[in-house]
Amino acid sequence: MNVPRTEPRLRGAERTAPLSRTRADMFTRMLKLRLLNAVAPAYFFTATAVTFILHFCFFVPTIFPKPESSLRASTALHTVVFLFLMFNALGNYIMTIKYPAESANETAVPVCSPHCSDKVDAHYLLNGRHFCKLCKKVILKRDHHCFFTGNCIGNKNMRYFIMFCIYTSCTCLYSLVLGVAFLTVEYSISFENPLTFLTLLPLSTGFFFTGTISGLQLFVVLMLYVWLGIGLVCAGFCCQQVLLVARGQTWCQMQRGQLVENRSPWRTNLKDVFGTRWILGLILPVQTGEMCADETDAYKQD
Repeated sequence: MNVPRTEPRLRGAERTAPLSRTRADMFTRMLKLRLLNAVAPAYFFTATAVTFILHFCFFVPTIFPKPESSLRASTALHTVVFLFLMFNALGNYIMTIKYPAESANETAVPVCSPHCSDKVDAHYLLNGRHFCKLCKKVILKRDHHCFFTGNCIGNKNMRYFIMFCIYTSCTCLYSLVLGVAFLTVEYSISFENPLTFLTLLPLSTGFFFTGTISGLQLFVVLMLYVWLGIGLVCAGFCCQQVLLVARGQTWCQMQRGQLVENRSPWRTNLKDVFGTRWILGLILPVQTGEMCADETDAYKQD
């Protein structure tokens, strides 16, 4: 008599076991994302400070050691170019954080849409709106969550995020060129052969442990690969974002496989993001459009 009663209990336990494992996996993944959300900005500011110190304390004094008039002009030119790139990268970084893409009209968390694919970091609501679990806010026209800025990228800060990627890429690649020049002058390393750069890291690591080279040289070599990686990733990511903006599409929509029937031409889509004074926005981290646009524009995405 007791056997039929115990079978449903066992089946119920079997059903709750996968559910508990799924919740545990979701909690673990969410914890990793929160940790990344805290570590990434610290990594960005550390890399920025290291780049600044290497440039003014090692690269410029080594590449331009003599106080001649021609070298002074070259030193000033390189300093101005580096400070311009660094200023725009940090300025657009701050503007991306200063103008979040959150909705000012929604303070309570709306009910998740039945069309939501139950993403870990965000829930799709309706009308181009998402609830970000990391930001704990409703985001308008959400594209993605940027861990380096610690907030979501959407309709209000997309222009600053794209410019941040552009100038970060330029700063890293420019630092890469100066780092190669520093190694050439200071340690007489020739980069005429393309294989020199590819084999530089493993050879430098081996020479460091054998005591042949100093720790500074190994650190500069490591930073060369860091600058190259960040520069290429930011450049590729920037090209992707510009393409999505021109199509009037967001990364979230592309992930859902949603094709946007865009009625506006690509020029209009770019103007909506970069503003009417887009040329000024290319050289200075300032507002180039109206920041208080009607939030109903976000509803056109669905």
